[in-house]
Amino acid sequence: MKNTSILLVSCPDTKGVVASVADFVYRHNGNILHADEHADEGSNLFLMRVEFDPAGFDLAPDEFGRHFAAVAERFQMRWRLAQSSYRPKMVILVSRYDHCLADLLYRHRSGELACDIPFIISNHPDNLAIAEFYGIQYETIEVSKDAKHKAEMEILQLVNHAQADFLVLARYMQILSNEFVEHFPQRIINIHHSFLPAFVGAKPYHQAFARGVKLIGATSHYVTEVLDDGPIIEQDVVRISHRDSLDDLLQKGRDLEKVVLSRAVRWHVQNRILLYGSKTVVFE
Repeated sequence: MKNTSILLVSCPDTKGVVASVADFVYRHNGNILHADEHADEGSNLFLMRVEFDPAGFDLAPDEFGRHFAAVAERFQMRWRLAQSSYRPKMVILVSRYDHCLADLLYRHRSGELACDIPFIISNHPDNLAIAEFYGIQYETIEVSKDAKHKAEMEILQLVNHAQADFLVLARYMQILSNEFVEHFPQRIINIHHSFLPAFVGAKPYHQAFARGVKLIGATSHYVTEVLDDGPIIEQDVVRISHRDSLDDLLQKGRDLEKVVLSRAVRWHVQNRILLYGSKTVVFE
């Protein structure tokens, strides 16, 4: 794939932002390949993703900020420059359910997810064979009721040693402490097996079945201190009927979870997500 530079910008919505960013790229001999933008009227916020060809660009990535500072200060921008050639390190956490893990590993091997996976962490040994099949290190860290903090510190040590960029909870059936989450702001992606904000917490399919709903869904979101309340990245639904048993709901839900989580991870890796408040903008 062609190497590109990706500029992500958020700032107060005012005239001249697009023109100023485009002019800056042009003046430094860059060629804009894609530009996406969104203005949020409720918060008066402007969000933008600009992808440009760095082949002739006359600024090195570490020089970009110094030269872009005048534009950023003028428009009160929060910004970040990323390179598509950089492969972020993703650590996967999983418990016993293997469907999301297997799907991520398959997509990774096929080249769909342009990241590296230094290892997988689980509180059970059940998925060791899958990890071995894909040639990825598998670490088992048991989590007991009285030693959750110790387990989290072991996970934290492993993740920091690997210099991981983000974590993915591929049906990791443990609630992470606020202390742990604070180490990875906007860098933990979870899959929840319901269409949030409906049916938060444990056994959402059982809750949905008991309520006789006609749609079930899956939600991928960033993890925050509040359970199942982080900014939503992606969601999808499937229709069910009165003929569907609880097992049918579970099967249909698993299919949704795989797709929804993989989309969220791919968009994160491709620097397509901008967060503001409790929301996200995804530039597909």
